[in-house]
Amino acid sequence: MSFAFDLDLLRTFTAVVDADGFTRAAERVHLTQSTVSQQIKKLEANIGHTLLLRDKSTGGVQTTEEGEILLSYARRLLATAEEAMDVMRKPAAPRTVRLGVPEDFAGRKLIDLLSGFSAASPHIRLDTVSGWSVELRRLLEAGEIDLALIKREPGDGAALASWAEELVWVESMHRPVRDETVPLAVFPVGCIYRERAIRFMERSGRRWRIAYTSQGLMGVQAAVASGLGISLLPSDAVLPEHRQLGAADGFDPQPASELALVKGRLRLSMESRSLADFLAAEL
Repeated sequence: MSFAFDLDLLRTFTAVVDADGFTRAAERVHLTQSTVSQQIKKLEANIGHTLLLRDKSTGGVQTTEEGEILLSYARRLLATAEEAMDVMRKPAAPRTVRLGVPEDFAGRKLIDLLSGFSAASPHIRLDTVSGWSVELRRLLEAGEIDLALIKREPGDGAALASWAEELVWVESMHRPVRDETVPLAVFPVGCIYRERAIRFMERSGRRWRIAYTSQGLMGVQAAVASGLGISLLPSDAVLPEHRQLGAADGFDPQPASELALVKGRLRLSMESRSLADFLAAEL
């Protein structure tokens, strides 16, 4: 005959043993003495063994051999049940979403935006890494990040959302470049702005050189402002110390590039989709 252990019966049983009596055990488990007695009888009937021997003179109890064996298991079962309840009472651990952002786009505006998302979504832990679009694509393919904002040519693949990005040629407002060989202030290899600038120079037949390379937007902005070189930058990265160049200066306007929100091959989790929807609405 099979039966399942009733945790309430086991709890009463251990209370009787620990309290050395039915009366004191009844106080501990907040039951009447008669109910405690009934529960012990029910437990003994289920198991088919006498578990406790009463000492009528003292009111105490003594475990039988079977009762001693059961007592050990009962304590472990009750402890496991309590541990399970503790785990279930605790709030679920935050689910992590891994986001890649462009090296030249990880500015204050984006940081404030992501901070706002984290504050509004405490159940989601946001891990953000910055890098160049080529590297972010690799991380997506490897499954090391869930989403990425990348700079690319318009329409270059599927995207969850995309935004046109106006590009402009800039030089120093106070120290314009007049060299025959055009000095360029650019980002590292793999940056779309760098590729666009070099391609334009090659097609126009102009002599050029890389005068300054920086991993960060502030470095390129400063290099242009100080007169070290000319650069092709997003319009929202132009500083008051910069002067925009146009066709009259020999620098034809460039088509817009694209900021795209993309995912990897893996299916997006509900948390990743929540971040994607937020960025699509707020960027």
